[in-house]
Amino acid sequence: MKKRDSKSNSIEKVLKILMAFTPGNPEMGTVALSQKLGFHPATVNRILNELTRHGFLHRNVLTRKYTLGPAIVTLGTTIKKSLRSNIVIIAKPFIDDLRDTLKETTVLEVLSENSTVVAYVAEGPPPLPLAASIGDRLPIAAAGAKAILAFSPPNLIHKLLNEKVSRLTYKTLTDPKKIQRQLEEIRRKGYSFDQEEIEIGIHAIGAPIFNYEGKPVAALVVAGPSKRIIPNNGSPILLHLKEKASMISEQLFYSKSSLEEE
Repeated sequence: MKKRDSKSNSIEKVLKILMAFTPGNPEMGTVALSQKLGFHPATVNRILNELTRHGFLHRNVLTRKYTLGPAIVTLGTTIKKSLRSNIVIIAKPFIDDLRDTLKETTVLEVLSENSTVVAYVAEGPPPLPLAASIGDRLPIAAAGAKAILAFSPPNLIHKLLNEKVSRLTYKTLTDPKKIQRQLEEIRRKGYSFDQEEIEIGIHAIGAPIFNYEGKPVAALVVAGPSKRIIPNNGSPILLHLKEKASMISEQLFYSKSSLEEE
């Protein structure tokens, strides 16, 4: 039991030393780390040497102090690539669960350059005849596209609003000023809506999905007949939708509190 406790204690010290370099990765020496963490200098020195040997720390030959090393960069790059390429795999269980809960078709739209693409569709029973399928690019009128765009940088919003918006139905908004006002409303409410703008008889509600940088990279959308999908704050559909979008964002390491602190 003592050996296990000793091993766990050693691992905890290693992790605390690595986390001591966050968030700014300052240069620190043995004494500074020892004082900051309350560890014996000899223990800190031994761990620093081992972490440096494996590339998790880097030692400045002039100052003889340490910063995070190349192995950390490799791990970070690996995570970033994984989150970008595996977003469908990450989101799929939450999307399927939302479909099962609401008994409505749920869709994942992802940001791709200056538009959104349908990345995954979980069809509700019975299947809803959507105009879009996996791989299709969607116009700005789509609920998912608006959810992402509303939280995007102003330069992207300005660029897309200056492009001609295709009218798909008589309800599709094409006036840039009206679209801008709608995007502002979406930012205030935290969800988007498409009321027969893509297809007559079909409503959709969307919620943005954020990544570890706080950027909107995707949107979770619930679509169905207009008589069932009604965008209002008290809708059970909206509550479940926002909850699942938030959970997917957490899987992408999004943290609203940490961003606010910065």
